[in-house]
Amino acid sequence: MKNITKFHREITPLSKGDSFLVFDRVKDNFDFPIHYHPEFEINFIKNGKGVRRIVGDHIEEIDDVELVLVGPNLYHGWELNNCKNKKIHEITIQFHNDLFEEALLNRRIMSSIKEMFNRSIHGILFSKKTANDLHERISKLSRLDGMDYFLEIVSILQDMANSRNQRLLSTYTIDYDKFEDDDKMKLIYEYVQKNFAEKITLDDASEVALMSPVSFNRFIKKRTGKTFVNYLNDIRIGYAARWLVEKDLSISEIAFKSGFNNIANFNRIFKSIKKTTPSQYREEFYGMKRFL
Repeated sequence: MKNITKFHREITPLSKGDSFLVFDRVKDNFDFPIHYHPEFEINFIKNGKGVRRIVGDHIEEIDDVELVLVGPNLYHGWELNNCKNKKIHEITIQFHNDLFEEALLNRRIMSSIKEMFNRSIHGILFSKKTANDLHERISKLSRLDGMDYFLEIVSILQDMANSRNQRLLSTYTIDYDKFEDDDKMKLIYEYVQKNFAEKITLDDASEVALMSPVSFNRFIKKRTGKTFVNYLNDIRIGYAARWLVEKDLSISEIAFKSGFNNIANFNRIFKSIKKTTPSQYREEFYGMKRFL
């Protein structure tokens, strides 16, 4: 990510010898600036209806309960916003990004957790049902110790990974390691990241993947749940949203810089993805406490 230093790089209290760190607190405010760190983070919030969640280029008001997994170096934060509750229960779990070595993650028994970790580069919001189902177990973590503590968190991760109705939050990602170990998908990702500001056709992308346009469109739909055009627009809008916050450019300049040759089309696609106009998005983000 460019200019990530404009956000607070949190130095977590995790030492090299630690496995997990759990913060369990009841609070009446969120006063930590938008930040990032190389550790994974699970955040559970109860009684937080009206709090505003920021994960990457995603902004949303939360419901009364939520469970989110944030991947390494993805900037994130929660702000009080419209929440009136004075007893917000927040449980934060942090762990090193290399806690589970690749050799372990490559075992079949760990496949669902590995895939969840790969998706977490966008931030993952779990369903309200999953958050409620895991609430009691997550709440007890700070009272466990030793191997019981470790195994229970791994068990919770497994249940999160296998849960239904997960939602990816940010269209912008920080780093790209792998996409479910698919070399073709990685090739396409790198090609789009390099050329998104230029005109890219389905034929161009399918040629990079060494596939026919029809086969390629099926492939991309299976891997991302989107057509190639929608996938490309997601990446373009992800960059545009980032630049609206960080750069002193006009909306027209950002539209063209992110690959849109028509400002009306840019505004329409931006609103369909972000549920707000580019100017409203910029104003909303500027009102946030995102710097030290």
